[in-house]
Amino acid sequence: MRTYDFAPLWRSSIGFDRLIDLLDETQQRSEDNYPPYNIERLGEDRYQISVALAGFNQDEISVTAEQNVLTVEGRKGDKDQHEYLYQGISARPFKRQFSLADYVQVKSAMVENGLLQIELVREIPEAMKPRRIAIGSGAPGGQITQKAA
Repeated sequence: MRTYDFAPLWRSSIGFDRLIDLLDETQQRSEDNYPPYNIERLGEDRYQISVALAGFNQDEISVTAEQNVLTVEGRKGDKDQHEYLYQGISARPFKRQFSLADYVQVKSAMVENGLLQIELVREIPEAMKPRRIAIGSGAPGGQITQKAA
């Protein structure tokens, strides 16, 4: 795999620290594909992450949202010791992290048929949404009148 030097971006960029850190982190991270997952776009501001967790109970899974990071962790409880002749279903502990954009909130998480489904919604505050500004026109006498939008 190629490695890229992001030092020139640091010298000429202001306010993009988080983006550059994410690029640098993904470059250095060793690729672990366990557990497999899908990320779906359900609508303009709705998303769903599906994580395949065969063999894990609901109480063995932890979902945490902190700042802009969603963390899914799983640890199998060693309640029953089994003697496997062949074990093809992995039950190893895992920690999978997802970076969330600003204003993306976790709405729900549920386990069904071996899939953990996490619903995400981007909710932009009203103050941050674009709004139409009425344009006034100069009227005789120095008063400004506004046209209805």
